[in-house]
Amino acid sequence: MEIVGRGFVARNLSRVAHRHPHALVLAAGVSSTSVLSREMFSREADLVLDALDRCRRGDRTLVFFSSASHAMYGSTTSPAREDVPTSTDSAYGDHKRRLEALVRSSGVPWLILRMSHAIGCWQREHQLLPNFVKQIGSGSVKLYEGTYRDLVDVLDVVRAVDALLDLGVRDEVVNVASGTPWPVADLARAMADRMGASPVYEVVHATPVRTLVSVDKLCRLVPDLGRVREPGYVEDMLDRYIGHYWPAPAPA
Repeated sequence: MEIVGRGFVARNLSRVAHRHPHALVLAAGVSSTSVLSREMFSREADLVLDALDRCRRGDRTLVFFSSASHAMYGSTTSPAREDVPTSTDSAYGDHKRRLEALVRSSGVPWLILRMSHAIGCWQREHQLLPNFVKQIGSGSVKLYEGTYRDLVDVLDVVRAVDALLDLGVRDEVVNVASGTPWPVADLARAMADRMGASPVYEVVHATPVRTLVSVDKLCRLVPDLGRVREPGYVEDMLDRYIGHYWPAPAPA
């Protein structure tokens, strides 16, 4: 496969880059739900248009990463399936919906993966795991009251891409998530416990946001990924990856 992008998802996907020559995986673009920049949105739209054109000329399938976050689904009380209408007041969510519509109407074979918050090796400092590790290490952590995150192992994202392409799944939208939103406060404390730290927590008032998404389709298509629903899935991820970010590397 051809992988477009240099971020942590793209780097992890490199382990299966020798497979699926018929596919182009677009693992680049806007990765933060807090982004409001029209310029950044425009750049990602250009990336999608270019990728579609290359797929059209090379008779390839485009794999496009979208979002399974609150920006796409809003707050939900029952698991949100891929076929339910999505509508929030999020600029990021509106942007991803426009790109999804562009991909669907392109005439190119496509696979849209709505990904929750992936964690793993090679994450950037602003992303959840390294960001919290840094805050915990500093002795002070800022927590937004009532916020939740659905975490998925980036290696399971890689397995999903590999398996779905192997199966020839086309023209489908699939949530790639754990299906279990965790309170961010609990995640921060679980990380602190693993680091042997006792930071001060600054709780900031915020509008509660809890997004529950369905992973039924993912688990039906790739039964091996039923592991995302198992008890201890998130705890095992933290055990696996904390050591990649703590202790912090010594300054050069």
